[in-house]
Amino acid sequence: MFSTGKPKTSIRLWCFLGAMSWAAIVFAGVNVTTYHNDNARTGQNTNETLLTPLNVNANSFGRLFTQTVDGYVYAQPLVMSGVNIPGRGVHDVVYVVTEHDSVYAFDADSNAGSNAAPLWQVSFLRSGVTNVTAVSTNILGCGDLVPEIGITSTPVIDPATGALYVEAKTQEVAYGVTNFFHHLHALNLTNGAEMLGGPAVIQAAVPGTGDGGTNVSFDPLYQMNRPGLLLNQGVIYLTFASHCDLGTFHGWVLGYDAHTLTLSNAFNVTPNGSEGGIWQAGCGPAADSSGNVYSLTGNGTFDGPTGQDYSDSFLKLSTTNGLAVASYFTPFNQADMAAGDLDLDSGGGVLLSDAAGSAAHPHLMVGAGKPGTVYLVDRDNMGGYNVSDDSEIVQSFPGALGNCFATPAYFNNTLYYIGGGYEPINAFTVTNASIVTTPAAQGPTPFWWPGATPSVSANGTNDGIIWAIDSGHYQDPGNGQAAILHAFNATNVALELYSSTQVAGGTRDFPGQAVKFTLPTVANGRVYVGAAYSFSVFGLTNFAPTPVITPGGGVFYNSVSVTITDAVPAASIYYTLDGSPPTAKSQLYTGPVNLTNSATVQAMAVTAGAAGSGWAPTSFTVLPNSFLASSFLPNGQFQMLYDGVLGSHYVLFASTNLTVWTPLATNLAITNQFNLLDPGASNFPQRFYRVEQQ
Repeated sequence: MFSTGKPKTSIRLWCFLGAMSWAAIVFAGVNVTTYHNDNARTGQNTNETLLTPLNVNANSFGRLFTQTVDGYVYAQPLVMSGVNIPGRGVHDVVYVVTEHDSVYAFDADSNAGSNAAPLWQVSFLRSGVTNVTAVSTNILGCGDLVPEIGITSTPVIDPATGALYVEAKTQEVAYGVTNFFHHLHALNLTNGAEMLGGPAVIQAAVPGTGDGGTNVSFDPLYQMNRPGLLLNQGVIYLTFASHCDLGTFHGWVLGYDAHTLTLSNAFNVTPNGSEGGIWQAGCGPAADSSGNVYSLTGNGTFDGPTGQDYSDSFLKLSTTNGLAVASYFTPFNQADMAAGDLDLDSGGGVLLSDAAGSAAHPHLMVGAGKPGTVYLVDRDNMGGYNVSDDSEIVQSFPGALGNCFATPAYFNNTLYYIGGGYEPINAFTVTNASIVTTPAAQGPTPFWWPGATPSVSANGTNDGIIWAIDSGHYQDPGNGQAAILHAFNATNVALELYSSTQVAGGTRDFPGQAVKFTLPTVANGRVYVGAAYSFSVFGLTNFAPTPVITPGGGVFYNSVSVTITDAVPAASIYYTLDGSPPTAKSQLYTGPVNLTNSATVQAMAVTAGAAGSGWAPTSFTVLPNSFLASSFLPNGQFQMLYDGVLGSHYVLFASTNLTVWTPLATNLAITNQFNLLDPGASNFPQRFYRVEQQ
């Protein structure tokens, strides 16, 4: 059995600069064990006692630290409190997976000291007689996942057994033969060791004519597991679509026994047709208290009223005797949707609480896809298919969103949607089994495509905050690819509490390079954000002031002396000259830096009891001495025409040996070209000159 190794409650100390008072807060550690927090996929953490709308602001909240990993982090980080790590003691742990087929366990609260390194790391790659690698994007010719394909879906944790279930895709080459595999791993939360006889090779076949024969088989090359894993009544459910609609693919729902890792049931969305993939922008299938599994499906074959193919549909799958369709809903215009590549399941589905329902419709599900129509469906009787309209469901809300590539959050009878049509966050009230079509509030900031899946933190029904990552710049060139973390007041999303771009041009709270479809995890006063080759941890703290660089950049000749100061005299200042972000491992500032070449100076400050500051890039262009002409005047003075910067001061130095330099005069450039004079030049057999800009 898995033991946390520490009591259910713990004490943390927080210091807020200004009042300089310490507060001891006793709380039970919160675990986030599955995609969007629960099997209903609501995104709620209603046990957050530290983060409130009053203290989440740029003055007291921001990035605490960043950890480096070996690949892109598409999956949501998961959190377990009080895990006893052999040889490392008890830790709150954040689990992070990458497209390089690695699983990491990091301390969830600190990167100081020994916590700078992972508590453990497991790689599913190896070399030898059989070389096992992640799958290169180039092999499939699909740029949907870059630069490689390994672990894409959010894992799931079973706290009862201490197992972390992970789905990984690999390429294996042995004796010149290449094969592709999907494996289901069960890793020990404490050390990453394989459990339950794993890993299990994912493979399945069902009766059907969709592949031209009498059976349809799982194709490990083209099938893709993007949606998060679901742990439901002792079974791990995995759902699949494809990469960029490549190959002859199908939507799959596969159930593996959580204790033996054996295939217990399999469902194919289009056994007699094709496609019908399950994408859901990373959202895992949902489940209700009776064990029914819910999912949306994408474009493909549909003949639900008479056959077995259920593309572009809401599905309710019974699990009492294998996996079977217990109820479904398909929009009346499914044929047009399929012809126009308007997948119904480009977004994920959420099961709403009974408080949102009515006597006639107590159990509801909501979802939306590429057309932007939000559908509210009765889970007990989804309605099937009506050829003329969607009147058989509870509500159809066309035009609610420009399009949808996200899962809404649900909190206090409110749906929080961020559409993909350059739209702000919208808060829609749900009452008496009806969505109020006029938003109760809209956020002030549009999100770039593909929108975002928000998360909720709250203390019961109070202090609600909506968190979301704008990852729309993930394809931008250069340094413009930053993810942006936003926080909104859940009561009124028009009030933006925080954005990671608010301080020092976004440098202080830089979350990392954006990755499509990422969403934040909020637990125990921390917010975890996955990125490309890193993940960042945000929380409450004090922040060192941003250093001041003097002069403030510009064009200089020969050299320039740069000083760096901070409002806190005792701060340690670290700087770089190549434009790279400074860290506490960069060059320590000890005095003025003399630049003789062009450089971009970036500096950060570190003070005791505070997180590192932001930094402001300051560019210096240093040009060589620019003497244009020289001559002796009739009075014996030596005159040099110099090309400088209007309004700057220049000091002329002279030397006879290039070692000892004597300042002769300070000159103000009243034009771009001006004369420098050496009255005593004739007194020396030879003399060298240089100029420094002040």
